[in-house]
Amino acid sequence: MRVVVMGGTSGIGLETARRQAAAGAEVIVTGRDPERLAAAKDVVAAAEQVDGTVEAEVSAFFERVGEFDHLVLAFSPGALGLGPVKSVELAQIRAAFEGKLFPYLQAVQQARVTGSITMVSAASARANVPGTVTFAAVNGAIDRIVSPLAAELAPVRVNAVAPGAVDTNWWSFLPEEQRTAQFAAAAETVPAKRIGHAEDIAEAIGYLIGATYVTGKVLVVDGGFTAA
Repeated sequence: MRVVVMGGTSGIGLETARRQAAAGAEVIVTGRDPERLAAAKDVVAAAEQVDGTVEAEVSAFFERVGEFDHLVLAFSPGALGLGPVKSVELAQIRAAFEGKLFPYLQAVQQARVTGSITMVSAASARANVPGTVTFAAVNGAIDRIVSPLAAELAPVRVNAVAPGAVDTNWWSFLPEEQRTAQFAAAAETVPAKRIGHAEDIAEAIGYLIGATYVTGKVLVVDGGFTAA
């Protein structure tokens, strides 16, 4: 089994790649950071430097890889567009779409995948947290394309995982002390009473890869955040 994880050199993507490789898959990861790529080579079959937002690089990558079984899209532009909608620059909102939704769609167009596509969105798509309108728009768009893609690309299965707050490098824009305090406060608001970890989301992605009768679904993995 061959698995491609785009954005597979840190956080959720790296943990997904580790688990798939440990289960015996031939895993290829992509990323932009040379140091992270070098470290990832220790746990996967191949690690390639690809900027998911650059169309030519993505096209060339999929041409090299050829046909494979499963695609995981796990990269993100970070916290672009965070803040009150009245003060966020439109350019940042546009960049957030260009850093995630559009590259995901290009990967879907270009990949010669035969088994499944799993996209990582976010629980912000269905939450009502002030300051997250940009995240809701981008991830809501990703969630919404899942079912028509599943119908259009069948028999390839298409699903998404929507994480809540997960302790990964995505939060590195916050100072450590502030991040720790924010995580502690957030943990008190969810039924699970803790912040998510990369392995929680990677486990859900692994389930969707192997669940051959599941397609067109968004699996929310947020400790009950949106349910609460």
